[in-house]
Amino acid sequence: MGFFSFVQEIAMDLGTANTIIISDDKVVVDEPSVVALDRHSDKVLAVGSKAKMMYEKTHDSIRTVRPLRDGVIADFSACEQMMRGLIKMVHTGSRLFSPSLRMVIGVPSGSTEVELRAVRDSAEHAGGRDVYLIFEPMAAAVGIGIDVEAPEGNMIVDIGGGSTEIAVISLGGIVSNNSIRTAGDDLTADIQEYMARQHNVKVSERMAERIKIAVGSALTDLGDEAPEDYIVHGPNRITALPMEVPVCYQEIAHCIDKTVAKIENAVLSALENTPPELYADIVKNGIWLAGGGALLRGLDRRLENKINIPFHIAEDPLHSVAQGAGVALKNVDRFTFLMR
Repeated sequence: MGFFSFVQEIAMDLGTANTIIISDDKVVVDEPSVVALDRHSDKVLAVGSKAKMMYEKTHDSIRTVRPLRDGVIADFSACEQMMRGLIKMVHTGSRLFSPSLRMVIGVPSGSTEVELRAVRDSAEHAGGRDVYLIFEPMAAAVGIGIDVEAPEGNMIVDIGGGSTEIAVISLGGIVSNNSIRTAGDDLTADIQEYMARQHNVKVSERMAERIKIAVGSALTDLGDEAPEDYIVHGPNRITALPMEVPVCYQEIAHCIDKTVAKIENAVLSALENTPPELYADIVKNGIWLAGGGALLRGLDRRLENKINIPFHIAEDPLHSVAQGAGVALKNVDRFTFLMR
């Protein structure tokens, strides 16, 4: 390594939908987890937002890949190339040598050894020298500002794009956890299927995602917070003629109801496995929601009504895992819950 070597520290939330990188306490990269590759040479054409703009719009020579599915790596080489491209965005200014990287990466708490190994290998191939992995609910708790080392129970529900992580944390460790492969992508798929079945209109994955953001709701009655109807444009499934369909939030609440119920049941299941002393702490402290799914309108109220425990939405739910990974990066020696 010699005279010129220096270490750059980065914390990464490698998500199914978005990848966030924090360096020097600042969010320096917040990009969709998409990479565009040349189909013949496998050369990277675009990463992040630029690749997302190409998604579902490519011709035969270009393929756009979402390397992560359900919170785990589905395409190893594409993931490595995506990480490399996103890390390059962090390296501002001209440097003779690319620095060696010290990385903390958030991973789903339900990951198998093989899946953890895949994340570690991808990070090392993308230039990571010291790679630490932290479970996402633990990182989210640290990012929210909870004292995870205190002898009291806190529950985190981190709803991402590919997986929902539910964990009870006490004394710097995860006491009980439940990781289900049901999350934001499933809500998007529900909307796609509903639009085809109910309105006979074909919508792309990206359009379904826009509908979810514009009028997605977990409750059929939002009162004053109700969003305006969203106009969906698309071809008729049978005639292929253009259609214009207004969609209201009540419709979407009905169509995603089953998926939201799965998340509800997973929270209940994690509570069932919680020791009584910690359960009492959770009832007192409430349950924290993090991840992009926490932004679904009315979700906190629906869960609160079902479970009778207060739910709080993190101040910055999209970035809480990355922020927690950033704090852990600074205190690697102190935080024993950083895995290997």
